[in-house]
Amino acid sequence: MSRAIGMIEFKTTPAGITAADAMVKTSEVEIVEAQTVCPGKYIAIITGDLSAVKAAVDTAVTTYEDKCIDSFVLGNPHESIFPAIYGTTQVEEISALGILETYDAASIIEAADQAAKTAIVDLIELRIAKGMCGKSYMLLTGEVSAVEASIERAKELVAEKGMYMDSSVIAHPDRRMIDTIL
Repeated sequence: MSRAIGMIEFKTTPAGITAADAMVKTSEVEIVEAQTVCPGKYIAIITGDLSAVKAAVDTAVTTYEDKCIDSFVLGNPHESIFPAIYGTTQVEEISALGILETYDAASIIEAADQAAKTAIVDLIELRIAKGMCGKSYMLLTGEVSAVEASIERAKELVAEKGMYMDSSVIAHPDRRMIDTIL
C-alpha cells in the first residue's frame, strides 16, 4: 500500500463539511485537517492508501462539483509535508529561506511536495489559508542553490494553475528575522 494525501477546497462551509463527511464514508481515510478558512471557504485534507484517498476525493468532487474550488491527490508525498502542515518541523539552522505564496489553499501543498522533491531542502511551514483571505504560503530552507531550484520548480507548478502570487529567496537571513519564523 502506498501512502497518499488528498485535499478538497470548497466555496462554502456547508458544502465542504458535507463533502468531507462523504469522503470518510467512501473510503478508509484519516482526516488530517478539516475546517473553515478565510474567506469562508472550507478545506479538508485526508491521508491513507492511494486508492482510498483517490476514491474519497473523487466522490467529494463529483458529488459537489458546483461548489468545489480545487482538489488534488498526491501519491507518495514527501515525508516533510505532514510536519510542515502541523507546524512541528524542527529546523536547526537556516542557510537560505525560500518563501512562496499562492492564491488558493490546494496548490500550496502540491507546490511544497514538488519543492521538497526537487532539491535537498527542509520544509519549515505550510500556512494553508489561515488568516490569509484564502491565500497560502510555504517556508523552506537549505543551501541557497537548492532553495532557488525548489522555489523555481514550485513557482512553475502553481503558475500552470494560475495560482502563483509571489516568491522570494533570502540568502543568509538575519538571525532576528529567523527568530520570528521559528
